[in-house]
Amino acid sequence: MKLKLIPTMAILAMAIAIPAQALTKTEYKAAGQTLDGDRKAAITACSATSGNAKSVCVMEAKGKYEIAKAELSAKYKPSPKADRKLRDKRADVAYDIAKAKCSELTGNPKEVCIKDAKSAKVAAKADAKVAKVASEAKSDTSKKVADARKDAMEDKSDAAYAAAKQRCDALASDAKTACLNDTKVKFGKS
Repeated sequence: MKLKLIPTMAILAMAIAIPAQALTKTEYKAAGQTLDGDRKAAITACSATSGNAKSVCVMEAKGKYEIAKAELSAKYKPSPKADRKLRDKRADVAYDIAKAKCSELTGNPKEVCIKDAKSAKVAAKADAKVAKVASEAKSDTSKKVADARKDAMEDKSDAAYAAAKQRCDALASDAKTACLNDTKVKFGKS
């Protein structure tokens, strides 16, 4: 057993130590054509459903395609900018899908659902920005990373605050006032 494990661990160590190679132009084009075929097949499979379920299915199929294209681009021309674009694309797709799912709801639950989706998107984009700044190797990186983290925390807090306020809107007058006051205290708002 130990003899089988040693070569496997050596291969894993080499895979971690050697950075991933960029794709060749031929590999990139071939992978893109495969993705196009997969997207068409996934969208065709959605025709078995109807209504909002179909819309969500199509949105998910298109989203998976967009993310896969962004991943492919990041592999073709790796850079911190490509990594951030990929993270941003994931956040955008998740938001679009969540909004499509929210459309089944009505009234305040729908608004809360959309605010929660927006909050998640803001958080993901803020984290992507921090990751990009952290991956850029410069002498003053630690200050930039600290600033990016601070900005990200503020963005996340503002988005979470907006979602929490929306939840309070579903309550009656005194309960709503109490909820809003509690939310302001929780998020340090005046």
